[in-house]
Amino acid sequence: MLWRVVREAVLLATLFLVYSLGRQFAAKHTGSAFDHADDVLSWQRWLHLPDEAAIQHAALQVPQLVEGANLYYASVHAPLTAAVLLWLSIWRPMAYPRVRWTIVALTGLATIGHILFPLAPPRMMPGFVDTGLRFGQSVYGPDASGGVANQFAAMPSLHVGWAALIALAMILITRTRWRWLWLLHPIITFGVVVVTANHYWLDGIVVLLLLAVCLPLLLRSGLRSDRPELDKSVARELVLK
Repeated sequence: MLWRVVREAVLLATLFLVYSLGRQFAAKHTGSAFDHADDVLSWQRWLHLPDEAAIQHAALQVPQLVEGANLYYASVHAPLTAAVLLWLSIWRPMAYPRVRWTIVALTGLATIGHILFPLAPPRMMPGFVDTGLRFGQSVYGPDASGGVANQFAAMPSLHVGWAALIALAMILITRTRWRWLWLLHPIITFGVVVVTANHYWLDGIVVLLLLAVCLPLLLRSGLRSDRPELDKSVARELVLK
């Protein structure tokens, strides 16, 4: 079991490294990021989606709420995803590869989107507030070149995509009646990325469409038939007793 944990930790670290390199490659093609942002805002008005700037300014009236959103954005996304994947690799070893390859496929498609459609996030646009900078919780830095991540990789939102995939996987694979609480994770995440002005509505909507494309990798027969492996050191006779 220890070897499995180490192996999957290495695989997850490799996935994150490849994803990070893809985002850095995308950072070299950001010339049209602000033009794309104007386009996205126009499309959202045409679709009559809620005004994100108005939502954010309403949330700013409760500073503790926004500080909590900043903290959730910065500290929950990757750690919770990694923790769930490691848990699945130990306790649901047959279902785990399906989740892993689904998240790999989703991340790959999202990275292509980051390269082909560089997009400045709302916090860089007029009328929005960079809540991370305002409350001293920024993970990116004071300008577009700060931080270790490509800040123009807003479309689509993997914060929303990974949260939705993890929630769906845990609802389908586990059996506890409390599993439906996993729905709170993508719902909160979607709200958080809007309140913090890190993503547009369409960033989340597009990634959910991409997740739907990837679902055949996850939704195969026998997904819920998995059981934790018995300790192979226990004698068969003792098990029968």
